Amino acid sequence: MPFIEKNGLRYYTFDLFPRSVLHGVITRRGGVSPAPWESLNVGGTVGDDKTRVRANRQRTFEAFGRDLSSIFDVWQVHSADVVCADQPIDPDTDLTQADIILTDRPEVTLYMRFADCVPLLFHDPVKQVIGLAHAGWVGTMKGAGRAAVEAMQARYGCKPENILAAVGPSIGVDHYEVGADVIVKTRESFGADAERLIESRNGHTYLDLWTANYVQLQKAGVEHIEVAGLCTACHLEDWFSHRAEKGKTGRFGALMALQA
Repeated sequence: MPFIEKNGLRYYTFDLFPRSVLHGVITRRGGVSPAPWESLNVGGTVGDDKTRVRANRQRTFEAFGRDLSSIFDVWQVHSADVVCADQPIDPDTDLTQADIILTDRPEVTLYMRFADCVPLLFHDPVKQVIGLAHAGWVGTMKGAGRAAVEAMQARYGCKPENILAAVGPSIGVDHYEVGADVIVKTRESFGADAERLIESRNGHTYLDLWTANYVQLQKAGVEHIEVAGLCTACHLEDWFSHRAEKGKTGRFGALMALQA
């Protein structure tokens, strides 16, 4: 740990999660897609051929010993909306719009896609619940991390102090320059904590999404948080980066499942 290589794929794992939780933030290596999606693109809305996207997803699930039919994913829309998955997604139904997925079912594999936005992973070892969240700057301002914790409490009876949370590879502060509108939203959402998240230098302003999500999770009562500290824009050999690659890129996946 933290990187594991298996079946030609490379993925990042977190030390705080027990072995009973299959999980990984999967790099772009080991897939079948050509440039600009090279090579393990799992995003179906970025121009890549859908046959290749499915093959890449299949490779991902095989590396984790999971059947692709166990997948539960959502149509990610930069929200703080939550879906609780009681069974795998029906392939004949439209995806639900949401950015947080929770489950306590071992037969379900949670799955999301990223390219700079923050992957948030959750596990309550007492209630045996897992969760995935997608938190770009909009989702972070809307409180996606806090919403995940509150939903775990409301639906599954989780206690925040028992929840383990991880902040995955995503764009780092040095590469995340933002405008005045984002700074205004940050101050509205984080109040006195906002100045910890904003860096100004040489006439440019940058936002620290890692610290923003860490602060938000702490305030929600989470005591055990691990931050990957890996910038997607700095490491294009491993990650897709929407900003560094000027929008012409793929999506990497994040996966979680409970082992029965």
